[in-house]
Amino acid sequence: MAAPGTTAVAAAPRKNRIGLTVLDYRGGKTTLCAGCGHNAISERIVEACFDLGIAQERIAKFSGIGCSSKSPAYFLGRSHAFNSVHGRMPSVATGAILANRTLLGLGVSGDGDSASIGIGQFVHLMRRNLPMVYVIENNGVYGLTKGQFSATADSGSTLKTGAVNDLPAIDTCALAIQLGATFVGRSFSGDKKQLSAMLKAALAHRGMAFLDVISPCVTFNDHEGSTKSYSWLKEHQEPLQELSFIPAFDEISVDYDPGTTVEVRLHDGSRLQLRKLETDYDPSSRSRAVARLMESGSQEAVLTGVLFVDEKAPDFLTRLGMVDAPLATLPADAVRPSRAVLDEVNDSLR
Repeated sequence: MAAPGTTAVAAAPRKNRIGLTVLDYRGGKTTLCAGCGHNAISERIVEACFDLGIAQERIAKFSGIGCSSKSPAYFLGRSHAFNSVHGRMPSVATGAILANRTLLGLGVSGDGDSASIGIGQFVHLMRRNLPMVYVIENNGVYGLTKGQFSATADSGSTLKTGAVNDLPAIDTCALAIQLGATFVGRSFSGDKKQLSAMLKAALAHRGMAFLDVISPCVTFNDHEGSTKSYSWLKEHQEPLQELSFIPAFDEISVDYDPGTTVEVRLHDGSRLQLRKLETDYDPSSRSRAVARLMESGSQEAVLTGVLFVDEKAPDFLTRLGMVDAPLATLPADAVRPSRAVLDEVNDSLR
């Protein structure tokens, strides 16, 4: 409180390492339902990019169709953005990142957009290990079309109408790990600390960083009988580890008990520290990650944390030998074959 006769001076908003405030990273006002888990994810993305000091102009946001695909409008208002058709976000993102590898790709999709109509494109994006962050905002229903089950809805779960799902769920994390993604994790939109650390690590990773975030739909899938509700997640969440992320520009040590921590150094020099809650869990083993996911599913537990990480596998652009410069900036003589080269190609086909 200001002293009598003086004027209170508001504290200046905190700025990050590139001189921006957290308000600079926001987008438009959300039109999603109050309490929607997607809004919490948007807030964590804003915080992660602010804390890392990422210039928004470096980021390209990609989305498809659905409630989740509306959410990129609500964060990083100065970044590039492309809202594609239903299930086709992976191919749009692949083309953009191939054309300009200086972009930091951030795809936001839904469980319907990715696990149903877009499953074919999802499969090939994972196996290519394209360097981008891919977030599924997973609520188990189609929110835009009145709450039908999606392909990630658990068998035995019910709709508000009482309808029971008798089909097994597609586990997108298990699929991503098996197909070749090099950073895979699952979190809960209501777990601010865990999700924030995982988003920062995903942004620092060079390769396909896939995050499945359980994001309850308060309108159609937050009732008793749902396995994607806030109450279910709070009761059944089973963390693999406690996470800490130390960016390359901030080498602050973290106090962990000796012998219980796995440290992963990411491509930009940042460090992801995983304090084990399960002493025998190895996040570098694909087979162990898939087996642990299957085990937790059979026990009706929602396994969260960093499930798998491989910081050494080459990403798609490296495998293709792409140049560093954006393709649109290359001169004609660098992209157009000479007559001699064309003659050689034609002769080889005769």
